[in-house]
Amino acid sequence: MKEKKKVILSGMRPTGKLHIGHYVGALENWVQLQNEYQNYHLIADYHVLTTNLDTSNIFNDTIDMLIDWIATGIDTSKSPVFRQSQIKEHTELFLIFSMLITKARLEKNPALKEQIRDLNLQSITYGHLGYPVLQASDILLYKGEYVPVGEDQVPHIEITRHIASLFNERYKLENNKEIFPIPEPKLTKFSRLPGLDGKAKMSKSLGNTILISDDLDIIKNKMRKAFTDPNKLRKGDKGNPDICLVYTYHKKFNATEQTDIYNGCSSGQLGCVDCKMKISEKIANFFSNIREKRKELEANKEKVLNILEEGESKAREVAQKTMSEVREAMKIG
Repeated sequence: MKEKKKVILSGMRPTGKLHIGHYVGALENWVQLQNEYQNYHLIADYHVLTTNLDTSNIFNDTIDMLIDWIATGIDTSKSPVFRQSQIKEHTELFLIFSMLITKARLEKNPALKEQIRDLNLQSITYGHLGYPVLQASDILLYKGEYVPVGEDQVPHIEITRHIASLFNERYKLENNKEIFPIPEPKLTKFSRLPGLDGKAKMSKSLGNTILISDDLDIIKNKMRKAFTDPNKLRKGDKGNPDICLVYTYHKKFNATEQTDIYNGCSSGQLGCVDCKMKISEKIANFFSNIREKRKELEANKEKVLNILEEGESKAREVAQKTMSEVREAMKIG
């Protein structure tokens, strides 16, 4: 008998075209995991509302993001892709879970504190405070056993584990069976790629990104402004690759020449401009096939919409089964 695959739930807010930080921190890992696990990929459109109430472009952003997912190698025949807003059970389970966790527990969430600081928020909404609870419903609705995340997202998974434990302790099916697994975080190996300005991560809001869809000329123009060792002002100056984000890009996208780049920078033989142009070409080449696939998908939006509809049908079936068990255990349905 074939062993049942473990379940993984992963997702993103729909922000339009994705950058290479998304690829390194998530997509590359998703593609590798889909043969070993049963993956579900969530387009977290309700989560957008926690920090931005403007939904005028959310559908177009969803399609742009989905095209990047498929172009990078997500096999939607194995791994359903779906919008959170189209599976109503997400909000139903969110409501139930909201009754299990205290406000004090949510306020201690370090990831929330980081968001408040980064966005310079003076106050937060109830929905923003409860963001990890909605995330818990996203994961547990599909009985996710692992969640691929960076280290900064681990506190959210701890809240999910807490909620699953609380529910399982209080409500069980007639055979004393617990409904929800206690999910484990699955840390990505290369969880963050620094932004072009030297910030800790790439972010569209900071304008420090290289998009997966950017061609060579665009990448070169962006890379010219990239932050480097401030003490290396001209070719001939000895640099410190360990503090240079361009060298970080070389480690990921130009591993075969990594040692030569390090030595050339350290000795002063390699200038920053030449270093930047070299990595620009490497990045452009790395994503060339993905860009071509992306163009094909952009020209056939109907195919993309059909993929989304099929994924939502599969996800809805699983979600409805889980909620049927929840209602049975709670004796409310």
